[in-house]
Amino acid sequence: MIPCSEEDVPGCVHTGLLKQGLIQDPYYRFNDLAYRWISLDNWTYTTTFPVPAEIRSKQKVDLVFEGVDTVSSISLNGVTVGKTDNMFRRYGFDVRGLLRDQGNVLSVSLSSAVAYAAERSRAHSSYPVPPDCPPPVQKGECHVNFIRKAQSSFSWDWGPSFPTLGLWRGVRLDACDVLRLLYLAATPAQEGDPSHWSVEVELHSYTLVSALGYVTLLIPELATQQTFQAYLPAGQSRSTFVLPINKSAEVGLWWPVGHGPQRQYNMSIQVKLDGGIAIDTKTLVSFRTVELVQEPIAGSPGLSFYFRINGRPIFLKGSNWIPAHAFQDQVTPGMLRNLLQSAVDANMNTLRVWGGGVYEQEHFYSLCDELGVMIWQDFMFACALYPTDSEFIKTVRQEVTHQVRRLKSHPSIIVWSANNENEAAIATDWFSIPASQQPRYLKDYVTLYVNNIREIVQKEDGSRPFLTSSPTNGAESEREGWVALDPYDTHFGDTHFYSYLQDCWDWTGFPRTRFASEYGFQSWPSFSTLQKISAPEDWSYQSDFSSHRQHHDTGNQQMLLQAKLHFHLPNSTDPLQTYRDTLYLTQVMQAQCVKAQTEFYRRSRSEIINGKGKTMGALYWQLNDIWQGPSWSSLEFGGKWKMLHYFARDFFAPVLPVGFQDQGLLLIYAVSDLTSDLTLRVVVTVYQWSSLEPVCTLTSSAVLVSGGSALPVYKQSVGALLAGCGNCTTLTCVLTFHLEDSKGQRGPTNHLFLSSPREAQGLQTPNITTSIWQDGGTYAITLRTSAITPFLWLDVGDIPGRFDSNGFLMVTRSRTVRFYPWGPTSAALLSRALHVTSLRGVY
Repeated sequence: MIPCSEEDVPGCVHTGLLKQGLIQDPYYRFNDLAYRWISLDNWTYTTTFPVPAEIRSKQKVDLVFEGVDTVSSISLNGVTVGKTDNMFRRYGFDVRGLLRDQGNVLSVSLSSAVAYAAERSRAHSSYPVPPDCPPPVQKGECHVNFIRKAQSSFSWDWGPSFPTLGLWRGVRLDACDVLRLLYLAATPAQEGDPSHWSVEVELHSYTLVSALGYVTLLIPELATQQTFQAYLPAGQSRSTFVLPINKSAEVGLWWPVGHGPQRQYNMSIQVKLDGGIAIDTKTLVSFRTVELVQEPIAGSPGLSFYFRINGRPIFLKGSNWIPAHAFQDQVTPGMLRNLLQSAVDANMNTLRVWGGGVYEQEHFYSLCDELGVMIWQDFMFACALYPTDSEFIKTVRQEVTHQVRRLKSHPSIIVWSANNENEAAIATDWFSIPASQQPRYLKDYVTLYVNNIREIVQKEDGSRPFLTSSPTNGAESEREGWVALDPYDTHFGDTHFYSYLQDCWDWTGFPRTRFASEYGFQSWPSFSTLQKISAPEDWSYQSDFSSHRQHHDTGNQQMLLQAKLHFHLPNSTDPLQTYRDTLYLTQVMQAQCVKAQTEFYRRSRSEIINGKGKTMGALYWQLNDIWQGPSWSSLEFGGKWKMLHYFARDFFAPVLPVGFQDQGLLLIYAVSDLTSDLTLRVVVTVYQWSSLEPVCTLTSSAVLVSGGSALPVYKQSVGALLAGCGNCTTLTCVLTFHLEDSKGQRGPTNHLFLSSPREAQGLQTPNITTSIWQDGGTYAITLRTSAITPFLWLDVGDIPGRFDSNGFLMVTRSRTVRFYPWGPTSAALLSRALHVTSLRGVY
């Protein structure tokens, strides 16, 4: 039993025990296994509280739980008032007749989610619903698909098994005499003419007795106000009011970041009923349209798949979001802002909230609205089949209805998607289901995602598109009965693609897809991140700790195999140095691999080659980490930028040069996300690995690059280019290149290795010196090198902040980078903490 105070809720049993000093940090070393007993036990939260007379005197008093994790029985003053079985629902119980002025005892008895899931699986005896358990490497719990709870809480291939129990969102008493507001939603719509707008306002309310009254809607900044007569029947009801926006007002639109401002307007809502009972509240309204365009493409079979925001095609650039912590009560507003700002700082405009975690807290979506980050919102079903018995369907319908009503006003959400990879799981038979039994599972799939979730979403929210899965063939999947023969068909919809053994520098191995919604490679986080939750005996790539923390089968080996294709492995005589260098090299490998793949997708936006292309989205897996361990993330747990995130800042730049080799030719594309046209030329500089002096510089003729396009601006035989640059070969030389217009350089400087760095001839171990000084609110670090330095990496340990550039190819004798601190620090502290690593320095 956990006696609760206000500080314990929202919370969970693990953090409650940690606060009371009864357990260590659950993330430390092997504690995820050591504390497995916590999730296998039942727990009770209890508290005693007074209730003032002004609340007890109300006609209706509900005890409202915004989130119970997960299976519980709730009693007040010894009387059971209700039960819960779904982490993602809001629960309300009428307690008016049970309240006292003092000494009210509230008790929430939580059952083990692990035991409950196993029990529900056993009860579903008519046929199996796979998978039973996660792979052994994940060290997780079984039957998570039988409980409406964060699916990753039973383990995933990037995270621990912590099947939490607790009150993960707020608890309150809601009291009223006549009227209580349950949900408020405001969604914009264009009225034919693009300059004419209206706002549909939905009030979901509970009324004790039927009532007549008036609803006044006011948007002062748009000189728009209207009063509507309203009839509210007894019980729960939905009232809809359409407010036409004053046609003489100029409506500012909400745009994704990089495409315009994120305009939001304050709207006042006032409800007056006979007898003077009123609701007076406010909400934000944003005007934007979203369309998912799936239409024929000239020269290509299949259909397009892209998003149009406010009538403009937008290339979606970004990543996938997982829960920011295994214990949701530890996710603070500051943590969310840091992670989301880091996404924006890396030129991302989209995050996919993945379907195995949680529907995020309100603050997450409000920040995305503010920052202009578009959200692809999955419903919380992932990598599994699910039961469709009446009890399960009932709680899912309540979950989906609640979440859509809660979230639909956010302009950042541009699409609902019913699940992660479940269409593909059936189509490609992940679970080895005999052919004779497959129709049953197909029927279950349609029942859950089409007949229930899709039906609810279309009824509740017509303002944005809906997809039944990801990946999916979209309209083609629907035509094929909702499960396509090949959901990975690159002529339709979105794709997920992973390949850890093929050479990730070879762009010909990547799918030329309409939309890449998942792809990526693992790396380890930095030593400073791991040091906090490990012991010295763990600091080896071959340690038990390194093996324990890796939840992806053969993942540690895959990273080294991929690295060995292009790099020498570390060989220091100091074991700790070898460990640190190996961590570094996994980040080099990950950054370079995701760079190659993302640049391929970005340059494919305007082309059809062999019937494939017109790629309009690149969301790599994944943005953030749930704990300190190896994963596909570009941000470490705690927010520190990996090398991949610094690379993302460049490969997602609005204007970008992309270079690659194709059958002996060097091609350089100009990619532009801008709305305006540019006249660009490319400048190519050739260096010998052995010298900081350029061998030669080549400048192309100027080419008109239309806004929102990608096209080749340079094409030449690699052999001819090198022959014209003196004594150069693919092994002795490296290229850098950038785009210019009449005003100067546009976008970042890029590079192309003509061969693997492990084969580079003349690459020297650099002598690097640094000097640091404060420059206003930032710190300038001047680097001096004696030799060309690929993947030059700056690390300041635990000092929170980021550099403006890192992991770069240094081809000049000196370069100054900036450090942006996220808290108080000093030049002296930075100087002591600064650690510089270079590729040639690790072997």
